[in-house]
Amino acid sequence: MDIRELKIKAAQIRMDLLTIIHRAKTGHTGGSLSNTDILTALYYEIMKIDPAQPKLENRDRFVASKGHSVESIWCILADKGFFPKDELETYSQFGTRLIGHPNNKVPGIEMNTGALGHGLPISVGMALAAKRDGKPYRVFCLMGDGEQAEGSNWEAAMAGAHYKLDNLIGIVDRNGLQISGTTEEVMGLEPLQDKWAAFGWNVVQIDGNDMEALVSTFREAPAISGKPTLILANTVKGKGVSFAENVPAWHHHVPNDEQLALAHAELSALVEQLRNEGMVHE
Repeated sequence: MDIRELKIKAAQIRMDLLTIIHRAKTGHTGGSLSNTDILTALYYEIMKIDPAQPKLENRDRFVASKGHSVESIWCILADKGFFPKDELETYSQFGTRLIGHPNNKVPGIEMNTGALGHGLPISVGMALAAKRDGKPYRVFCLMGDGEQAEGSNWEAAMAGAHYKLDNLIGIVDRNGLQISGTTEEVMGLEPLQDKWAAFGWNVVQIDGNDMEALVSTFREAPAISGKPTLILANTVKGKGVSFAENVPAWHHHVPNDEQLALAHAELSALVEQLRNEGMVHE
């Protein structure tokens, strides 16, 4: 896909995730909207994966350490063909595989996540295994910024640098908000870039809602041999939905009928605009 097509796909995924949250009457809306561009770049352009062979030996691995923002992942896996798209209708219903956190009973999910601070330590183990087995795959781990208050992340950061895991790419969805307020009010993180660099990581700071910057940065990783990469992706919580952007209450909030219709209208208008731009350029 080119950048315009990836932007269109991200808007469509946002519409899908809002739909399943609305239907289920539960979900982490704000964080799923903020991480959609990151996941779209990874799943549609960067990672070596095959829905027909979800356990392919040399596949790239993705771990959603911020597992509560799973709705965007479910929608992307369904769209990619890891499971039937109509299964999205069962999200958060009794007996479903598509629960409120990643579930490794679903093809395409490497590990169950949800307890924050667990994803990066396990990703370090995956990356170390690849190095020792001489395997070419990379491991991508998406963390929340509020999650940076978990001490296990910093133990993993130290280990990742010690073992020179340049096949490990950590991503922080830096939207600045968590369930009870801003990250700096709850547990100050800054200077976050300097902290990761001090732990021996190559740190790249980008606009995490800029598709071109995401694709370019992911393609270049690892930019420095012998160092794991940390992508500090500055995002907008609730991205793509005007009334949800940068509003803490949308961390875990369900759109009503009117809000769903308005959000879909905004995102549909964006898709139409992007398609028209493509026709002009062609």
